[in-house]
Amino acid sequence: MTATISSKPRSSSSTLPPPILEAKGISKAFGHVQALTGVDFELYPEEVVALLGDNGAGKSTLIKILSGVYRKDAGEIYVDGHHVTIHGPLDAQHLLGISTVYQDLALVDVRDVASNIYLNVEPTFFGIFIDFRKLYEDAHKVLNQLRIDLPSVRVNVGELSGGQRQAVAIARALARGQRIFLLDEPTAALGVEQQAKVNQLILNLTEQAKTVVVISHNLEHVFTVADRLIVLRHGRRVGTRIRSETTKEEIVGLITGAIRGDAVD
Repeated sequence: MTATISSKPRSSSSTLPPPILEAKGISKAFGHVQALTGVDFELYPEEVVALLGDNGAGKSTLIKILSGVYRKDAGEIYVDGHHVTIHGPLDAQHLLGISTVYQDLALVDVRDVASNIYLNVEPTFFGIFIDFRKLYEDAHKVLNQLRIDLPSVRVNVGELSGGQRQAVAIARALARGQRIFLLDEPTAALGVEQQAKVNQLILNLTEQAKTVVVISHNLEHVFTVADRLIVLRHGRRVGTRIRSETTKEEIVGLITGAIRGDAVD
């Protein structure tokens, strides 16, 4: 199945640039557990958005709906102003340009960097034999686009550091031409130096005209890279803040409920 895209754009009177992705009133339940209730979510071109909330807030559920892993129970999704129905992960990736990099990264440790970047889409001769020269050349190009410094594109991924592995996973998404990157805890379990490199990598993505969503519990991280911060609590959107107009204390208050926020029970 493929994504259904309507030909009629969604009207908007906003003075902001039109969002490239907009989700309206998204709800999702798992049995008697309501994971999301009427959540709105929007992304604008070339921005970094931090999606925040405690465990069970609904962050992963929302991301999996946008990634095509889950089907929403209610709500609408628009891409470039057009209503879409996402039938599965391939729709999100190939038709809508959404790439999700989960914490496990889905890398093959026993294969080299270039092979991981172009896994299952390797350049070939006559569609049969892998063109290794082009494979390594293309891998160099995409790493250079993001200013990623690795020992070699021929080294096995299993020999890389955590930050380097994260870089390979992001480079793989860029190589596939995606424009929206959903990053799940990209700095988890990384040291300070590696976190700084991942932060720079995220900023490099926006220079390539990409939009990035970062799911994180690390406020130091998101206050370094995010333009906007969206907070979920108990499956509801309780606040959206511009990074320069808020504080870590306010965000913690929204996450914990010490500050009520915008949601109405």
